[in-house]
Amino acid sequence: MHVEKLRLTFPGSEKRMFNDVSLSIKEGEKVLLLGPSGCGKSTLLHVLSGVIPRSVDVPMRAANLEASESYGYVFQDPDSQFCMPFVDEELAFVLENLRTPREKMKGEIRRLLSEVGLELDDPHTKISTLSGGMKQKLAIASALASVPDTLFLDEPTSMLDEQSTTSVWKTIKEICLDKTLVIVEHKLDHVLDMIDRIIVFDSNGTIMADGAKEWILNHYKGTLKSLGVWYPDAWKEYLTSRQTREIPSLGPVIARLEDFKGYIQKKEKVHLPHAEIRKGEWIAITGENGAGKSTLLHSLMKFIHTSGTYELNGIQVKRKKVPKDCAFVFQNPELQFVTHSVFDEVAYSYRLKSFTEESVERNVHELLQRFHLRTFKEHHPYSLSMGQKRRLSVAASIVPSKEILLLDEPTFGQDALNTFELIEMLFELQQEGATILMVTHDIEIIRHFATRVWTIENGRLSQDEGVEVVRSKAL
Repeated sequence: MHVEKLRLTFPGSEKRMFNDVSLSIKEGEKVLLLGPSGCGKSTLLHVLSGVIPRSVDVPMRAANLEASESYGYVFQDPDSQFCMPFVDEELAFVLENLRTPREKMKGEIRRLLSEVGLELDDPHTKISTLSGGMKQKLAIASALASVPDTLFLDEPTSMLDEQSTTSVWKTIKEICLDKTLVIVEHKLDHVLDMIDRIIVFDSNGTIMADGAKEWILNHYKGTLKSLGVWYPDAWKEYLTSRQTREIPSLGPVIARLEDFKGYIQKKEKVHLPHAEIRKGEWIAITGENGAGKSTLLHSLMKFIHTSGTYELNGIQVKRKKVPKDCAFVFQNPELQFVTHSVFDEVAYSYRLKSFTEESVERNVHELLQRFHLRTFKEHHPYSLSMGQKRRLSVAASIVPSKEILLLDEPTFGQDALNTFELIEMLFELQQEGATILMVTHDIEIIRHFATRVWTIENGRLSQDEGVEVVRSKAL
């Protein structure tokens, strides 16, 4: 693969994403692309694979472009690559193109699902019913099914729990010994042992460093830190440099759940026999992919049918009424966008509450600056990178201030800078009295910021551990 003097600009954007970027990747190389959120890493994968300009027509120019001819691609958003409604049909579509005999199809499909750890009672399952992590596993299985020479992996495990992440990367490492790998990934601990080269980009898509893994990590740590990207020990250094602040004292019980159940298509999907939520808590919701964590948040927001007792501030929440005291951030940020510009998306909630336009302007600009989105204020939300979409979804959801924040994987797809800034913002909101329920697989957030941990297993709240237990596990 080779690209020379690449320039690219998305329609409607004044910003040029690359300015004469040139690079080559040799056959069999294992390359990691590092750079801040929105710098163009995913777009570069599209160019190197030929998705741009073969399938997606984007204004671009390159003196020379030699894209991969035999490749598999795992997109950052798995939903964007599925073309069939059922799991087995998605894999069969690839196998049919490889002329796999019909009698071997079922065995191959089960083998591929087993390789990525996607356990299903029936492979003929609707993809739309899978969790985000399960969809990522299917996307990886689909990419591997084509037996490509090159794999482009765009944060393929961002929604997976720690066990699944370890398992999937182990599979990729074993299967791809003789393949070319081009990887965009924030979970460096899982990929550093399999890559041999790192290319570092700044926020404008300019190459800042390109070389052997050891050389980059030893000589460009300061550059990685200044760019706000992940590097080994980033969490450790952040926690060490962070001023010690007392966890806010918890207030009274503001939510009570008794025999609370959530249903999808009349089937029970989540069950909390008993739980109480106190004002100012930061509850981390954990569990394996598909356990029912997102469904639990959907139940609390009344997006799905529920039964049992659900009281907020002593008042039973009505059957189909979204609780006015709760704000929600979807796992897939695109599901909540309702306007045509970044500015209007953040302004939407303010305008609903009849804030003056002067007040809207002031508050929105402040939030966009804080979330590093101000230069994109006129852009359509769908044109942003996944990390930028995630930041926008959080910014649009936390205003005007709500008593309870329900966050579904808010840090996935984020670089170190934006992860730490989001955590600090949530900590400040917690100090001001907000209560946080966050679905997360990030063990550092669980250890150092959660005051309580809920573990979901097979749709049921199996463990409810307090702050003392959480802190002891961090030692």
